[in-house]
Parts: sequence; structure tokens; C-alpha cells
Amino acid sequence: MALPVNPATSPMLAKAVDKLPDVPMLYEPKWDGFRCIVFQDGDEVTLASRNERPFNRYFPELLEPLRRNLPDRCVIDGEIVVPTPRGLDFSALQMRLHPAESRVKMLSEQSPASFITFDLLAIGDTDCREVPLINRRAALEDGLRWFDEFEGAGLDVVIAKPLDGHYLSDQ
Repeated sequence: MALPVNPATSPMLAKAVDKLPDVPMLYEPKWDGFRCIVFQDGDEVTLASRNERPFNRYFPELLEPLRRNLPDRCVIDGEIVVPTPRGLDFSALQMRLHPAESRVKMLSEQSPASFITFDLLAIGDTDCREVPLINRRAALEDGLRWFDEFEGAGLDVVIAKPLDGHYLSDQ
């Protein structure tokens, strides 16, 4: 894999605050899932956990849709979730981290995971981490509306990011 951001990259982390800073912010939901960075270089896709451990064997159903829907060479940050009619199911997601390949295969069919993308770290040969967020991603419309609509369905927090912020791993 020859990307400008390599698979030993930690995700940028959320921090709790008592009040919002007085700067323009992008609001997005905090999903009830597993944080994951996707590294795609042609047909090669690597799913890396928050702790930089491989996720590929646990979520095989994500690999082909990611290959098909992402640019040929990119690194994206997001969340793996298991959606159900009752909302996101974190327990079902945790069950996916099983040592038996046969169990993982069965669970990937019974409770398939989805990937929610929320940041771009690299595209082609360009490392985007020093690019302001507003340029990495269009601002979400009516971000606080997400909190009201998705609370109880796996969303219990809203993440606010400065529009001019850079991508800072482990911070």
C-alpha cells in the first residue's frame, strides 16, 4: 500500500467540554460503533481500529462496498455500526469480534455492519490532514437536528469540530 497516510495512523479523538467554543463549528453525531480508518489503494482495503489493529476479518461484508464506492486511493475516518429497525446495536457489533471465522461469517450475514464516513485523511497522493476541515468536508446542515432525531437510536452525543481545524491523530 503506497498512500500518503499509512495504516499506522491513529484517529483524531473527541474530547468532552462544558461549553462550545465561540468559533464556527461543524456538528455531527457521535455514533455508537467502532471507530475505524479505511485505507484503500486500488483493490487493497485495510480496516484499522482506533488502536490500529486490523478489522478486515471481522467485517468482510464492508470490503467490497468500500472498494466499489470509494476513490481508488484514499484514507477515510469513520465508524462501523450495526443498524437495526430499533437503532444501532452495539451489542451485535461487539459480538462480531469473535475468534471463529465461521461465527464471523454467520454474524456478517445475520447482522451486517455499515460504515459511516465522517472525515477524509488522504486522497490520491495528497495528505489532507493539514487541510482545514471546511475544505475536507462540506459543513453539515442543521447539525443539532441530528441529535434530536437520532437520540435513542444509538446517538447520544454531538461532536463539534472547528471548521478551520486540522486532523490531529490521538488528539
